[in-house]
Amino acid sequence: MRIVLNWIWILLLLLFTTLFQACAFNKKMTVVSAASLLEEVAKSSYKQSELRVIQKGMPAYLMLMDGMVEAWPKNERLLIAAAQGYASYASAFIEDHDRIYARTLYGKAKDYALRSLARRGFERASERSFDDFEKDLTNLRKKDVPYLFWAAANWGNWIGLNLNSMEAMAQLPRVELMMRRALELDERFYYGGPHLFMGIWYASRPKIGGGNLKLAQNHFIRAMELGEGKFLMAHVSYAYHYARRAFDKDLFTSTLSQVIETPADTLPELTLLNTVAHQKAKKLLNNVEKYF
Repeated sequence: MRIVLNWIWILLLLLFTTLFQACAFNKKMTVVSAASLLEEVAKSSYKQSELRVIQKGMPAYLMLMDGMVEAWPKNERLLIAAAQGYASYASAFIEDHDRIYARTLYGKAKDYALRSLARRGFERASERSFDDFEKDLTNLRKKDVPYLFWAAANWGNWIGLNLNSMEAMAQLPRVELMMRRALELDERFYYGGPHLFMGIWYASRPKIGGGNLKLAQNHFIRAMELGEGKFLMAHVSYAYHYARRAFDKDLFTSTLSQVIETPADTLPELTLLNTVAHQKAKKLLNNVEKYF
């Protein structure tokens, strides 16, 4: 992992050095080359379980993504990669202990993701009339799901850390419509991600505000089925958002125990996220008496 971390810093130095010297065409080629190598670094990182090393390397990775987006601002793949990077850093390492900083990170992830969605033809998502917003969502197709899903997820995460803002809360119906459209187009995307989002959505809201624990459970179960038991963050979310609110202590403890017992590398490309899931599951189990 030291090699991975060193490569990120080397790429960062090379990018900022060459961008100032390159013409427009060469600048784009530099970004393309750096992006390709960085993609391989990211894939390698996903397979690692050394959280401290990844955490230390992430700021450099994000700086590099910012630089590449600035050099090539209309590239939808770069935009969505940057959105995923900021969201992953916030979720895995920041949100549990620094919600103010996490709010900033999710805000940047949201902005990048909405910009990527705009490149797919769905522009001004937060500004257009609600009727036009709802109508134009129907123009999006399965190929647009990655952009739609990450835009909705990051927007929702940002709102979740801005619950005191009426302006932010007023945007919730748009997020819900976006994720429902993603669910309709491809329920399997990102290990059942649309179902996982909707499970959290229904479980975290009061009944008077549209919350429904039964619907939440159905979505969580479907997400875990689509993830084939290998995407452990879905199980952690099921325990925290559903079992805890349903006051089902046995389900809470058994689900989290199953997470801990499942090897993090049960699917190599999920090793990093599953290691984070192990960490969160242990923390929740240590606080079980606080919840029940």
